Amino acid sequence: MFDLADANNFYASCETVFRPDLRGRPIVVVSNNDGCVIARSAEAKRMGIKMAAPLFQNERFFRENGVHVFSSNYELYGDMSARMMAILGEMAAGQEVYSIDESFLDVTGIGSLIPLESFGQQMRARIRQETGLIIGVGFGPTKTLAKLANHAAKKWTKTNGVVDLSERSRQRKLLQLTDVSDVWGIGRRISVRMNQLGITTALQLADSNVSMIRKNFDVITERTARGGKAQGTGRPLPAHQRLYRHGPVRGRAAVLELRIVHLRLSDE
Repeated sequence: MFDLADANNFYASCETVFRPDLRGRPIVVVSNNDGCVIARSAEAKRMGIKMAAPLFQNERFFRENGVHVFSSNYELYGDMSARMMAILGEMAAGQEVYSIDESFLDVTGIGSLIPLESFGQQMRARIRQETGLIIGVGFGPTKTLAKLANHAAKKWTKTNGVVDLSERSRQRKLLQLTDVSDVWGIGRRISVRMNQLGITTALQLADSNVSMIRKNFDVITERTARGGKAQGTGRPLPAHQRLYRHGPVRGRAAVLELRIVHLRLSDE
C-alpha cells in the first residue's frame, strides 16, 4: 500500500508560513528574474491567474486586485521541503521523494493498526504543527492510485485532505469521476489520442486492454494503465525526477526543482 503526501501550493504556502497575515489572500510567486508566475495560491488560481503568466503584463491586474507578488526564494523552499520530508520519513518506511513537495511512502501493514484515513490526518496535523504547511494525503495499492487519491484529497474539501482507495469499489468510483487527462502521466496530448479510441475516463483506461494501450502508445503508458488496475506499482519515476529518491530534498534541490516546474508548465 502506498501513500502520496503532497504540499498544497507549495511555493506560495512557504511564503505564507512567514506571512500568516496573507493566508486566504491571492499570492503568486514569480521566477527569480521576476519574469513569470511559477506558483499560485488557491485564491490566485480562482482568479484565473495562469502559470507562466508574464509579470510585466499582469502587474496592473495584480495591484488592482490585491494580489501579493513574491520573488522566488529557493533556499527557503529547499529548507521547508527538507523539514517536511524528514517528518514524513519518520512516520512510515520506504520513503521515495518524488519532487520538492511530494513524497511516496510505503504504508503496508499500517492499515491493520489504525485506519488509513486516521493515519493520514495524523500526518497532516504533524506537518502543519511543525512546519506550518498543509498537505494532501492519498492512499492506494499502486502509486498511480495513490496519486489519484491525493488529487481527490486536494480537489474536494469534503475529504478533509485525505482519501483512502484501499477498497476496490472506491477505486472504481473515483476512476469513473476522473477525466483521463487528469491521470498521472497522461496529460492533454496523450488524452486526445485516447479520446479518439473511446477512452475518456480513468476507469475506461483501467478497464482497457493493456496490449492495445502498449501498441498505440508506449510501455510507460501501459504501466500507467496497469497502475489504474491495481496491478504493479504504476508509473515509474521519470529520469529527471529521480534526483532525491532516497532522502530529503536539500541544498540546491529547489534550484533544480525550477527545471521540473518548467517541464510541467505545458501540462498546467
